[in-house]
Amino acid sequence: MSTDEERPEETPAIPRTRAEMRAAREAAEAAAAGETPAGTPAPASDPDPAQASVPAAAPEPVSASDPVPASDPDPVLVPASDPVLATLSAESTVVGRNAEVPTDIRDLSRQSDDARPEGIPPESAPPEGSPPAKASGARPNRRFLVALAAVVGALVLVGAGLGAASLVQGPRLTSTQVDPAEAIDSSGSRIILTANQALADIDPAQVTVEPAVPFTVDAAGRGVGIRFTVPLDDSTKYTVTVNDAVGVGGGPSADLTTSFKTPASSIYLLRRDADGKDKIFRTDLSGEKAVPVFSHERINDFRATSTQLVVSVAEGKDDLSRLLVMDRNGKNERELSLPGEGYVGAIQVSERGGLVGYSYSDRKLSDTSGRASVLVTQSLNSDDKPQVVEVGGKEASIFSWQFVPDSAAVLFIDFDGALALVDHSSDAGVQSLGLAATIQGISRGTYTAIVERVDGAVVELNLADGSEEPLEASDPDYGIATTITPFPGGTLRHIVARNDVGMPTGQAIIRVDDKGAAEPLVEVGSTDSILQACASPSGQYAAVVIAPELVDNPYDDMLLPLPRTLETHLIDLASGKELVALTGFDASWCQTAPRF
Repeated sequence: MSTDEERPEETPAIPRTRAEMRAAREAAEAAAAGETPAGTPAPASDPDPAQASVPAAAPEPVSASDPVPASDPDPVLVPASDPVLATLSAESTVVGRNAEVPTDIRDLSRQSDDARPEGIPPESAPPEGSPPAKASGARPNRRFLVALAAVVGALVLVGAGLGAASLVQGPRLTSTQVDPAEAIDSSGSRIILTANQALADIDPAQVTVEPAVPFTVDAAGRGVGIRFTVPLDDSTKYTVTVNDAVGVGGGPSADLTTSFKTPASSIYLLRRDADGKDKIFRTDLSGEKAVPVFSHERINDFRATSTQLVVSVAEGKDDLSRLLVMDRNGKNERELSLPGEGYVGAIQVSERGGLVGYSYSDRKLSDTSGRASVLVTQSLNSDDKPQVVEVGGKEASIFSWQFVPDSAAVLFIDFDGALALVDHSSDAGVQSLGLAATIQGISRGTYTAIVERVDGAVVELNLADGSEEPLEASDPDYGIATTITPFPGGTLRHIVARNDVGMPTGQAIIRVDDKGAAEPLVEVGSTDSILQACASPSGQYAAVVIAPELVDNPYDDMLLPLPRTLETHLIDLASGKELVALTGFDASWCQTAPRF
């Protein structure tokens, strides 16, 4: 019986080549005879089972001189418990031609291909000439998808966390928009608060502004707009709060609070010089930083907006008027066309309407031809032709007029004493408001004018509906005022005291608040004269123009003649303290030029 027939019938564990089989038979025969082949260590008496489980290394390829029958059977599997396998599992075993075979298991796979006979390719090797196998993309693609899913999931969790935090904390303020410089120059400026989520309806009662000023509220979506109906004080910190704001989807409430500070004020003044050029200055309220911005041989009048200056100058032997527009630094000058050759006076500007208005008279004027004191309006920002205001289809001569603040409307009295209103922003035409002797002033943000009727009664006239009520006397009562200038929070009233024969004995500017409480602000004696009083846009300061020593203060020869020496006194209305006295007049805070 052969060695193969004497093997126990166990499940083969390792495939063996013909060379291995031949070496195994020789080793078995030697073992049966009690001999060990030369150079082969004797098998251990008690082989380690762990070593017995390690497969034997493949021998080197058999030499071509060793015959290999074509009919040899396939490799025989030898069980790991075969004593011959134990012999072959030693650290090095001589097989075939005494080739030493490493038993390190990491080397077995590397040397298995070398141990194959020539002409027999390894089972795992690709056919010759075929392209190398590519690594499967399934695993990298799967890793990418897993990573992508992890990132997306993290973002979703972060978003959900932020959303949950927002719901827990309530609305929060994300941005604020406000122009503090504009806010001190004109009414109607806005601050816009933007929240991180759409808000439920905001009641104006939820909004507070400190220091207190009148305002309106317009809210939509995430934004809350607060419009200040009057200009704000300069150099003041304002705090705006929307109390108990709630998201449109509900949840907890929160306060939206922001603060901003307004800049310091500046003022423009006109200084005429009989021996040189007239100049328009810009200065701070201390008078220490006065800077000339425009000069000309003869300046009649000027007005200022938040971005521009409008200046009326006289030129030529007839002192014909020219109307110039420039920026607030006196640069980028351009000229507005006039209705003809003539004279311009009583310049005013409408900030909101972008208009300039003035009275105009032709140079050539007779009883039958020419225009006298017609009211003209035109755009400050375009080349539109000047428009003459008409009443009943005819150009009307105007005695007194004023722009209505924060609008494009004009209130005027014609030479017949008829008071009328025309709004250039609508097609309503001319609205008659009865008869009047003079227009004292128009309050900012209220659309209310103070008008003296022909019978001497002074009334507050609502320009929206035509209703009126008497202007209350001050407490104490200082008498009848020659001029009344409204400002946010009260009026400035010019009072002239006279003796028994009607001669002036003194003058004063009286500050009267909305409740009628009166207090003298500026007083002068009989030798001086008050020409004008007006307030800063917010009513924080007053500018009072005084002609000192009137007897020795000669008038100039301008179209608007005034004493050559004029002083503008700046007063803090809250304390009544004088800040500074500046040389010049026609303060840019005033809506019109002085009337003397």
